[in-house]
Amino acid sequence: MDNLDSQVVLVTGSGRGIGRAMAERLAAAGAAVAVAARSENEVRETANRIQAQGGRALAVPFDVTDTAQVGNAITLVETRLGPVDVLVNNAGAFGPIGPLWEINSDDWWQTLTVNVYGTLLCTRHVLPGMIERRQGRIITLASSVATRARPYATAYSTSKAALVHLMECLAIETKDRGVAVFAIHPGTVLTDMTRMIIDTEPGQKWLPTTRSTFAEGRDVPPERAAELVVRLASGQADRLSGRFISVFDDLTELLRQTNSS
Repeated sequence: MDNLDSQVVLVTGSGRGIGRAMAERLAAAGAAVAVAARSENEVRETANRIQAQGGRALAVPFDVTDTAQVGNAITLVETRLGPVDVLVNNAGAFGPIGPLWEINSDDWWQTLTVNVYGTLLCTRHVLPGMIERRQGRIITLASSVATRARPYATAYSTSKAALVHLMECLAIETKDRGVAVFAIHPGTVLTDMTRMIIDTEPGQKWLPTTRSTFAEGRDVPPERAAELVVRLASGQADRLSGRFISVFDDLTELLRQTNSS
């Protein structure tokens, strides 16, 4: 069920952290993976790791907020690997931490530029081909804060809520066009982003619960999100298109409920 042979997958933000875990797991399932992030060194390292394990990978460094770079990168992927069957929108930023009246508004807006506009650009560039072939899947990394208030991290919370709604709307638009669309919550994972929250003064002051999550061992390994992405990429959950799915959900049960409704 998780065999992705002949599938081409583009994973943004896959130079490290959750993105790297997803890229490696997708390659292990047989997909040809385009590894994307701004840092050329990191994407090449991820691609090399995949190739060393016998997988197929292409390092494609680009900035998701730059229209020209996105277009050129996807053209390169299609030329070298083939049409993109699955897009995983993982690139993201956490943004400024603190009360809204104290944080830098330009930094706040830049977070939405990366998280929302970057997702929009990548999605917009692969959709025409998917719709023409009547086959494709879009998987976007959101967060549990999309559905509940997260004070002192308003840029991140707002952007993730926007992503969930964007995917819900897109799922309706593509319902009869062969494209499945998902937003997912990967859980709280120890990444460079979460280390920033733990280690910086604003994070310690305004978001202390994040530190306690890791101190109490309640964090989630990145491999868990990677497994969910592989299952969604395989097509076995296409009936759930438009859903916001958490790593804590029982995907089999969600599908059973869909079948019985």
